[in-house]
Amino acid sequence: MGILVTRPEESGQILTAMLNREGIAAIHAPFIKIASGEQLNQLPQKLQQLNPNVKVICVSQYAVHYAQQVLQNTGFVWRSDLDYLAVGRKTAMLLSEVSQQPVHYPFAQENSEGLLALSLLQHCQDKQILILRGQQGRELLPDQLLQRGANVEMVACYHRELQQLDETELTIFSRAGIDTIVVTSGEILRYLLDFIPKSEHNWLLNCKLVVISDRIAQLAIQAGWQEDKVILTEKADNLSLLKTILSFYPHSRDK
Repeated sequence: MGILVTRPEESGQILTAMLNREGIAAIHAPFIKIASGEQLNQLPQKLQQLNPNVKVICVSQYAVHYAQQVLQNTGFVWRSDLDYLAVGRKTAMLLSEVSQQPVHYPFAQENSEGLLALSLLQHCQDKQILILRGQQGRELLPDQLLQRGANVEMVACYHRELQQLDETELTIFSRAGIDTIVVTSGEILRYLLDFIPKSEHNWLLNCKLVVISDRIAQLAIQAGWQEDKVILTEKADNLSLLKTILSFYPHSRDK
């Protein structure tokens, strides 16, 4: 028995270590690497050109990280006369830390749907909004804001690169007794389906999936997972993932 953590970068390493400390065998295998986006260098100038009180939305911690990096490298700072929003608490905390500005975020539903429900985004007719996101991100947020009459501009601050593993490496997971997989994006789910050898798909579809959004849960069910095999966390952060896993997974403290 074991858990495969596919969350990229340091966040995935931290979650794996947290699980190991609880006596759960966990392997970190980030199928996706995060890298700077093609439009990132345009960000300093775009921020400087914004009118006061324009809303700037960061969709993830990666967007904040790469935005802060390019601002530091070019000698720019986060402006104090803009309104900052974030999709979730962790992203909001990071953005507030680097910008030294207050950041609004949805408390109850930390995703694009929750953000769109905020009163700050209800009256957007002719309002300018800048979204800092990844390349090929979800279109729900910009699409809905455009429908509300906003003038939406986006900067792709980062992108995801597939980490190509050979078939032997991908087969090891089933041989290692992995029975639960942490999936934190639709891209990772598609990777599992596309690159795990077809001969291993019976094992794959019998694994429990721990996912961070209803959207990913629905994608998994559509791909063939039974509904009771797909477990949705309350929030997307590592503590929520750990709490969810501990609620159903045998670990050393149960013994």
